[in-house]
Amino acid sequence: MSQPRVTIAGAGSIGCFVGGVLLDGGFDVRFLARPRVIDALAQHGLHLTDYGGLDLHLTDIVATDDAAAALTGADVVLVCVKSGDTEAMAKVLAAHAPAAQVISLQNGVANAGILRAVLTGADVRAATVPFNVVAQSPGHYHRATSGDILVEAGPLPDLSHPHQRWISVDNIEAVQWGKLLINLGNAVNALADMPLLDQLQDRAWRRLMADQMAEALRVLKAAGITPAKTAAAPPHLIPLILRLPTPLFRVVAASMLTIDAQARSSMWDDLKQGRKTEIEALQGAILQLADRFGRRAPLNARMRTLIRAAEEAGDGPPGLSPREIRS
Repeated sequence: MSQPRVTIAGAGSIGCFVGGVLLDGGFDVRFLARPRVIDALAQHGLHLTDYGGLDLHLTDIVATDDAAAALTGADVVLVCVKSGDTEAMAKVLAAHAPAAQVISLQNGVANAGILRAVLTGADVRAATVPFNVVAQSPGHYHRATSGDILVEAGPLPDLSHPHQRWISVDNIEAVQWGKLLINLGNAVNALADMPLLDQLQDRAWRRLMADQMAEALRVLKAAGITPAKTAAAPPHLIPLILRLPTPLFRVVAASMLTIDAQARSSMWDDLKQGRKTEIEALQGAILQLADRFGRRAPLNARMRTLIRAAEEAGDGPPGLSPREIRS
């Protein structure tokens, strides 16, 4: 397939960034988005920046909240909605783009299965997006961390761009579990209400992240799941690296991940905007496995409780300390 028509289904921060890079690469890209995003793109265009100096200004963006207009004729649909909206989006795709190739660029491990259950017979691929995108102002999206998009193996159009590589992998389920382990830190960052880089400079925060991940790794082992390496270090070593004294951690981390001072988690942004988070697709997935295999995961349960409380309060990220989170 050459230069397919691409629709971004759920154009938030990740969708706008990924879609914008494809648009810059010459693809016909349409954005299915909420009115707030549509208005911003109409008024300001699409401005993409990143930690490495990328600076793209794109205009004449085709963005709409009309599903039929956005999806009809699409060859590839990139699903970027929150996990809780996956089934509803699948039904929309079934109505307006039943023949399109569908790629899930979503957090968690269950979304591709939910899409397949509705889009019977469609070519649905799971994928992981390793980088973080921060909405800096209306129409301006900044990629604050590094990484390539990994997609379930099979025939795919060439979507790669000098600033965004797409790589086909055979072990996508293991990759998704590896990414989920990293994404458990989203809740920690959201509760802290601070830039991720600042958080990683503090050993108390890193120990909290390490303890949560180690707890999740024990649950995955009980479930017979071996997560794939999605960072420079394998999953079982990451808690050890996080627990290192700060001067040594800085040296080791410098070779593992490119991150700038603006990086924050998508869950932080959800709380900031008063939106539901993906806590159930992340910590919730670990807790489901823990229940099924007779294990305990109290720190992951604590994170879920605190995020749910923050969602209900609607006051944004609560700005807790490591001690308050653990108590």
